[in-house]
Amino acid sequence: MKIAVGSDHAGFELKTEVLNWLRDWGHETHDCGTHDCNAVDYPDFAAAVGRAVVNGQAERGLVVCGSGAGAAIAANKVRGARATLAHDVYTARQCVEHDDANVVTFGSRVIGIEIAKGVVRAFVEANFTGEERHQRRLAKIHKLEDDF
Repeated sequence: MKIAVGSDHAGFELKTEVLNWLRDWGHETHDCGTHDCNAVDYPDFAAAVGRAVVNGQAERGLVVCGSGAGAAIAANKVRGARATLAHDVYTARQCVEHDDANVVTFGSRVIGIEIAKGVVRAFVEANFTGEERHQRRLAKIHKLEDDF
C-alpha cells in the first residue's frame, strides 16, 4: 500500500520511526514533511497528506503532531479527506471499517513507537465494510461537504 506520511516538528522523530517501520514492512511511502525538528505549522503538513490521499498519490495517510488533534482538524478541511485521531487499535480499525477513514492522526506526546505501530497496523489492514448503514452515514457526511 502507498501511504502518505507527514508531521510537524513535534511529531518529526516519531514520524521518522514510523516511516522506517512502514518501509521495512513493505509499504511504499510518500514523505510529505517536515524533514527536521525546526518549528513549523502542522496544518501545512496535515493538508499535504490529505491532498496526497484525495489526489490518489497515496491510498491512506497518517499525520503525527504533538497531540494529533490539530492535525485531524486540519486534514479534515481537505475535501474528500476523512481523518480521525486514534491512539488505540480499536479506533484505528473501526474508523476505516465504519467511517471509511483515509487519514489517521496521532500525537507523539501521547503515544510511543510501539503503540503507534499498533495503531498504524490496524489502520492499514482494515477495510471499509460497505454495509448499508455505513454507506448511508457516509452519504450524509458527503452532503455536509456539499452544503458549504
